[in-house]
Amino acid sequence: MPNTMSIVKRCYLLLVVVTLGGIAGCSDDAKLQPGQGGAKARPVIAAKVAVSAEQVNVEAVGTSRALQSVAIRSRAAGQVTEVNISPGQPVAKGEVLLRLDERDEALALRNAEVELADAERLLARYRQTKGSGAVTESALDDAESTVARAQIAVDRARVDLEYQKVVAPFAGYVGLSDIDPGAWVDTDTVITTIDDRSILLVTFELPELLLGQVQPGQEIALSTWRTDSVVAKGKVVTIDSRVDESERTFKVRAHVNNSADRLRPGMSFRIGLTLTGNEYFLVPEVSLQWGARGSFVWTIKDGVAQRELATIVQRRAGRVLVSGSLQEGSLVVLEGIQMVREGQPVTVAEVRELEVREQSPESQPAGQAPDAGRDAADDSTSDNEVSGE
Repeated sequence: MPNTMSIVKRCYLLLVVVTLGGIAGCSDDAKLQPGQGGAKARPVIAAKVAVSAEQVNVEAVGTSRALQSVAIRSRAAGQVTEVNISPGQPVAKGEVLLRLDERDEALALRNAEVELADAERLLARYRQTKGSGAVTESALDDAESTVARAQIAVDRARVDLEYQKVVAPFAGYVGLSDIDPGAWVDTDTVITTIDDRSILLVTFELPELLLGQVQPGQEIALSTWRTDSVVAKGKVVTIDSRVDESERTFKVRAHVNNSADRLRPGMSFRIGLTLTGNEYFLVPEVSLQWGARGSFVWTIKDGVAQRELATIVQRRAGRVLVSGSLQEGSLVVLEGIQMVREGQPVTVAEVRELEVREQSPESQPAGQAPDAGRDAADDSTSDNEVSGE
């Protein structure tokens, strides 16, 4: 019986030694020593480390209006005699949209012109007799004042006559109208609307944490709620000077080219824009490995593989932005990682260049739920999205 217990103890101790030796060989700090069988040079494919800026995809809801929009009213009350508009009709600046009965105003203008002519003739006679003593200076002054007042009356009559027609204040498209010839309108009656929709002014709100990151000239992409595809692009033109105290957001306005006339004022859009942050190292996603001390990549220095810690900042399609002590242009193992250990001699069979592709505002699906930020304690594997909805 004692012999049996002795044998069991020896086996147990042997098992512990083997296990500890295996753990030590698999630890992050394990290195290949010269003369070990694993020190044979391994062929690998490497990629060059690139540098790229962090990009934050932002989504918001925007509401559009025409760059110029007005409700048309008459400057005078009267009966409509002529309507020259139809819904959706394009009009030019100064084009006559509607006319009122202008007979009284035309007669008033003729009467004012007659009075002006009489006053001018009287003044001319007074001036011809000036110096003869027949006309005093006071009478001459009164005649000149009469002419001036008569000219003002003519000008006023012309304005009143001009008010009997309604013209387009700018080029645009006419809206709906319920006015027909014979209708009575006054200064409160909305005749129609005119919108200059060649450019839309889109307003949206963003969280205050993005204040200072959005600048005039920033490109935005617009998609409708019916489809996720981009229907138009625009540029930021104005940023509000204050933050809403209750919502903690600020307003941004952008111009959107609508020369194709596919969009309408009043539409709401899903807004997408990409903000650029700090620069980090860009490595292939497959090069990233994990160990007891976090994520790392295998770098190649003087033909030897070395472990470099690489903290994830942002994931992209097949690539990862990382922070660490890497260098632009240095080599990281891309293929053959499973054969690499610390201090492993390697031969580079091929070096691949990383293409730095800047993400556009529409590169992020507009319907994807955005992330309001990245937790400092997280491994930073989010797509760095911020929502303004």
